[in-house]
Amino acid sequence: MEMLSTTKIVLAWELYETGLPKIHIADSLGVNRDTIRLWIQGVEKMGLEGFLNSYIDAKKGERIARQVDPILKRWVWEIRDREKECCGQKIQYFLDLEHGVHISVPKIYEILSEKYQIKSKWKKNGKRGHVPKAENAREVIQVDTIDFGEIFAFTAIDIFSKEADVLLRPSLTSQDGVIFLDTCMERRFDGHTDLLQADGGSEFKDKFKQRVPIYADRFRISAPYKKNEQAYIESFNRTVRKECLGWSKYKIRDLPEATRYVEEFLDRYHYHRPHISLGMRPPLKR
Repeated sequence: MEMLSTTKIVLAWELYETGLPKIHIADSLGVNRDTIRLWIQGVEKMGLEGFLNSYIDAKKGERIARQVDPILKRWVWEIRDREKECCGQKIQYFLDLEHGVHISVPKIYEILSEKYQIKSKWKKNGKRGHVPKAENAREVIQVDTIDFGEIFAFTAIDIFSKEADVLLRPSLTSQDGVIFLDTCMERRFDGHTDLLQADGGSEFKDKFKQRVPIYADRFRISAPYKKNEQAYIESFNRTVRKECLGWSKYKIRDLPEATRYVEEFLDRYHYHRPHISLGMRPPLKR
């Protein structure tokens, strides 16, 4: 027959009075050592009988759910809206940074679910391709493009440091790819990488491919239909859409204004927005 908790409390106290260490008491009674510590603290404060009565009363009836401070809820919702529907980990980061408050990520999602519909993370299973790895900055840079109607965003990311770049162009030719390559490698990636990886788009062929050896030791085309091979740049592209240019279609005349949006986004991305894989640190904030 399983021993009652109240009996264990009495035995734990008696063994403690004999001088037996708490860890040995926990092992003898099959109880977590932190529970033993709390029991003994309670008995020392309230006496054995008083603690037993308090323990029994606490077990009676259903527990009332702990209420979350409305101000804390408002902070969580405000950060969610301000930071472009960011994830729970980033909300946790900003709560601690701005308000000195730390709550668990599950609790944050519980608060969010009161106001927002939280998207499922379910993904279809599929065969996965090779994913390049990097142990230092500038070892692997992935590049890609995003179609915004009459404007195209050329994007690049260092998969280790998460430093990234975006250049908007009015067309999607290999010459545009060359202009993008020259620009991002010089202003963002110190002019060199061990491996440059792109998909099979025409903008990354011909003139672009001929230009690559100036900046990269190797050039790799990712396998078709294996988006996980370009996982880092695909993730960054989603961030560009979600936090900068959205899913709109732009006209050529919108290029100057869209470029300003991109510049503001890159500044925020590199110096303000925390990155989970960097230990909740922005890429360029040391």
